[in-house]
Order: sequence, then structure tokens, then C-alpha cells
Amino acid sequence: MSQENKPSAWLARDAAQDLSWTIHMTSEEAAGFDAALAHAEAAAKPLLAMTRADFPLPPASRAVLERAIATTQGRWGMCLLKGFGVDRWTEAQTRLAYWGMGLHMGTARTQNRASEIINDVRDTGADYKVKGGRGYNTNAGLDFHQDSCDVVALLCRRTAKSGGTSKVISSIALRDEVARLRPDLVPVLQQDWYHSYQGTQDPVQPPYYRCPIVGDDPDWFCARTNRKNTDAAQRDFDEVPRLSTAQREVLDLLDQLMPSDKLCYSMELEQGDLQLLNNYVTLHSRTPFEDFDTPDRKRHLLRLWLAVPSSQPLPPQWEEYYGDRRAGSVRGGVRGSAITAEFLAYEERQAADLGMAWRPWRPLVTRDTASA
Repeated sequence: MSQENKPSAWLARDAAQDLSWTIHMTSEEAAGFDAALAHAEAAAKPLLAMTRADFPLPPASRAVLERAIATTQGRWGMCLLKGFGVDRWTEAQTRLAYWGMGLHMGTARTQNRASEIINDVRDTGADYKVKGGRGYNTNAGLDFHQDSCDVVALLCRRTAKSGGTSKVISSIALRDEVARLRPDLVPVLQQDWYHSYQGTQDPVQPPYYRCPIVGDDPDWFCARTNRKNTDAAQRDFDEVPRLSTAQREVLDLLDQLMPSDKLCYSMELEQGDLQLLNNYVTLHSRTPFEDFDTPDRKRHLLRLWLAVPSSQPLPPQWEEYYGDRRAGSVRGGVRGSAITAEFLAYEERQAADLGMAWRPWRPLVTRDTASA
């Protein structure tokens, strides 16, 4: 990944005034996905057995995906790609097409304790705020956070009756605002912080991990914060160091700044939209939503977590959580407890196909907290 056109700070007004992060597909580009879907349906392979050749995109369609991923790695750290034909596709076709386009963008990562590769983002009646709760299967408003991968991709199949507005901020701008208001707290963001896995770890891993909120690399910015997981580590694990007064102050300041009109840009995801976010330089949340009563009209998005070939390097402190800090490597995701041989074969094959750095996963144990 070149240091030219790297992500940079932006404010809500910037995203509203300059829509270069939004791509409207042409009819030719969109039609290529229908043709590739027909080919994939005829082949009828299991998802994890598929390769890019099983979802053959014409050059124009392949190029628009490449442009979208490049947009996430550039100035904005986000892209909204519009025009997928989900209104013509069944749910099964949408899932197949989404996996197929994902094969052209990166290597999928497992996302939860069940080690699933595609998550359905819809309300199943779950509770976000309970111990171990996750937001994707509720109708709750979500705290600002980032997902555990290079790029999170959300394909909107159906919208809610009301609500569910997507909110995105530049974490670079967030850091800059902390530096403006409380410069003494910037080094605090770069300290060791401990966070709960919320039960999504491999059984051989400890139930928490160590990762700063903001990296200290002068060339490649990265940030990672989710207060729900930080608070859970304090609540559930006595061996984790207690938060200092300064750490609590900076968490409170972040909570104050993230939803502010200055930083927070709101967008309504429409049917057929694909939202792509670079998790190292953006944070996102969602407002609560009200669903339709009819099951086949309820809000439904599909989520992929992707490691992408054009990703940036990460600081050494990030390796404990992401598994690999090299640029363009297969990294991230949460292991869960159901990794299969088929998935391991898929990620090795996919990495080779995309020219990504890959090595077999190994658990990185959290250092002795007593020495922290």
C-alpha cells in the first residue's frame, strides 16, 4: 500500500459536501453481477469451495469493486457502492452473489463464536446490552465501534420501516479533536488497554486481549475502541489492570465527541447499497430502528469481514489481536469455536489467489498483566 493518498481526517461537513466516496454503478457494471450469479448458481459449489473463477465478473464489474476497495484505503476510509440488484434476487441468491463479490475483494474472516463467514444483520430479538451481547442481531442503537477486520462490508437487502441510520466518523479526526481539547490525553490513548472478547475467542485463547486505542506509528494511523468491550474486561476479569483516572477521562471524552455534529456523518443505506468501511480509520454506529410486521419486509443486511490485499501495516501492539501486522496480510476476525478444515483450506487458497501474505493461525497469549 502506497503512502500516497493515505486516509486523512475529515469532518461531517466534508463528507456531506464532497461525495467522491460514493460510487453509482452503471447498468453495465451492475449487469455483470447478475451474469456472474447465474454462473455460480449453475456451478452449485459450497461457498468455501468457490474461487473467483466460480463468480466470473466482466472487467467493468471487477473494476468497480477494485475502485471501491481502493476508496476505503484512501482519503475517506469509506465507500458507498450503489446499484446491486437485490430487488431481483432471492435471499439465497443475494447470499451467493455477496460471497462471490467478496472473493474479488479480499479474504473473508469469521465473525462470531459460531465462526460464521457471513452474518445476517437483522433483529432476532436479542439484547445488545447484556453480557456477551452483539449488536447485529438486535434493533438497538449501537455504540461507536469498529469491526475486527481491515474492511467491513454491509450489503443492504431490505430497509427498516424507520430508523437504522448509519453513522460514521473519521477516527483520525477524533484523535485530532482529543489533541485539540486535551493534548495530555493523547498519550493515554496509546497505552495498553484491555478488552473483552465477549466470548468470541478460540477456546485456547484468553477471554480478553490487549490493544491500544490509538497507535503510535507516525506513518500509518490506526485506532480501535469499543467501550462496551473495555468496560466488560473491567467487570469480568479481576486480573486485568484497573483503568486509571486519565483512562476513564479519555473514554468519557470520546463518548462526548463521537456523536457530535462536528464529527458524525449520517447516511441512510438504501436497498442495493454496499457500504465499505476501513476499520483502522473510521468508527461507526447505528440508530435504533422499527421494523415492519411482515417477515419478508423486515430490515436485512448481509455482513462480510474482509482482509484486503491493499491493507496498511499495523503497529506491533496490534498483532496480539489481529494475528498478523504485515500490510496486505490475511488477518483479523474472531475465531470462535467452530473453525472448520474447509475454512482453513479456503483462506489459504484465497490468499494465494489474491497474492496476500498468509501464515497458519497461532494463538498469541496476552502478556502477564502483572507487568503491565
